[in-house]
Amino acid sequence: MPKAPAIGIDLGTTYSCVGVFLNGKVNIIANDHGNRTTPSCVAFEGEERFIGEEALEQIPINPENSVFDAKRLIGLRFDDSVVQSDMKHWPFRVVSEEGRPKVEVNFKGEQKTTFFPEEISSMVLQKMKETAEDYIGQTVEDAVITVPAYFMDSQRQATKDAGAMAGLNVIRIINEPTAAAFAYGFDRKTETERNVLVFDLGGGTFDITILTTRDKTFEVRSTVGNTHLGGEDFNNCLVEHFIKEFKKKSGKDVSGDKLALRRLRAACERAKRAVSFRNEASIQIEHFQSGIDFKTKLTRDLFEELCDSLFRLSLEYVSQSLRDANMEKSSIHEVILVGGSTRIPKIQKLLSDFFDGKKIKKTINPDEAVAYGAALQAAILNGDLKNDVVLHDVTPFSLGIEIMDAHVMSFVVKKNSRIPLKKTSEFVTLYDNQTSIRFPVYEGESAVTTDNNLLGEFTLTGVPPKPKGEAKFDVTFDIDENGILKVTAVSRDTGRSNNITITKSACANTQRFL
Repeated sequence: MPKAPAIGIDLGTTYSCVGVFLNGKVNIIANDHGNRTTPSCVAFEGEERFIGEEALEQIPINPENSVFDAKRLIGLRFDDSVVQSDMKHWPFRVVSEEGRPKVEVNFKGEQKTTFFPEEISSMVLQKMKETAEDYIGQTVEDAVITVPAYFMDSQRQATKDAGAMAGLNVIRIINEPTAAAFAYGFDRKTETERNVLVFDLGGGTFDITILTTRDKTFEVRSTVGNTHLGGEDFNNCLVEHFIKEFKKKSGKDVSGDKLALRRLRAACERAKRAVSFRNEASIQIEHFQSGIDFKTKLTRDLFEELCDSLFRLSLEYVSQSLRDANMEKSSIHEVILVGGSTRIPKIQKLLSDFFDGKKIKKTINPDEAVAYGAALQAAILNGDLKNDVVLHDVTPFSLGIEIMDAHVMSFVVKKNSRIPLKKTSEFVTLYDNQTSIRFPVYEGESAVTTDNNLLGEFTLTGVPPKPKGEAKFDVTFDIDENGILKVTAVSRDTGRSNNITITKSACANTQRFL
């Protein structure tokens, strides 16, 4: 039997999707419930573990042991401000282990079973793998997995680790908006350059990528984003509003009641979706707290008012993406919407107004476009699809070395540099007779390293003692197709070298980038 085809997986914050190229076309695969997207949720009850729809059903009755939003934790540190903020909205417990977040649940009789976020994500990926295997009829080994364009190195590595835990050989990590643009433009032949802006607003993350396409070449010009902006944040605004409304009506404060909050969040999610298609939606929760029912309404106007600052924040990123690409908004030929939150009418209107009435493209399914593009890329990489498509992606952050003791960032790679890449810079000793040199590797845009993110560090020893500035080193930054970084330093005097590959242990701290 021939080897199974490679699959493409969109590992989403709230929902995930899997596709495969078979019989000359991409097939988005329905799960065992007949749904083409699967909730990115894992729940534990007694001896059982549930993934997807079954896990979602556990949330109202078993909130402490139902885990979702793992993507908003993956590759981050426990003390990150966005992690601390998100924890206030989750019914499950998050604890710290060596500075990294873990979710704590009751499972198999153990009162305190903990999982790293990538372990939870691996369970979702395993579900997607099994969904594909049921459809294809073979064991699947190879996969392309997508990540937000603004994911940092540690988040990308942790996602790749999650794939390995799920039994997948991750042949490529690609950016979600790039995959969506690939899906949109794959069969469109244009002899002139077209500038496409992909606006990707999902359940928990937000990216904007500008690409230039011509014939079968896709070149990313800029990418910006916020890994903690999406539908979950809009839900948070609604939940906070209705907590206040219920307290005003009943005198009861439900902010500490996890079960009541989970029921309210579910009702807010339903109402939020409804007001994208009509002007108002009812919220009715029986026996909400202390036997008191809660009945209210959400109008589209109120929803837009409560989330207005977040909606307008998304436009600031549009402006930034244009500046980074050195483009005027008139240079954009097409705007593509990706992610379920782009169905919100106010988002669409703000975007259309920003681009002076330009019609926003709605020709691709915002829930499936990323998995579709990932499946195409998987087929090409696996040799299942013969194609001469050229895809050039970029690194979302600048990278460099800290000048020792000065907290000054010496940039080696600028943001939006094309990857894969290999770039070398010269460094020298700072003191007389220095016999070792430390290389702290940072990611970020500030000239001061304390405002950037430390990815890791390594030391090169055996340096011949010389006056300061005379011992020289070549430091090479090597970024592969997955956006994963390796840094190597070589002494020009001795040829001795040392290096570091940034792994999941170098968890990121995102607060300075948001």
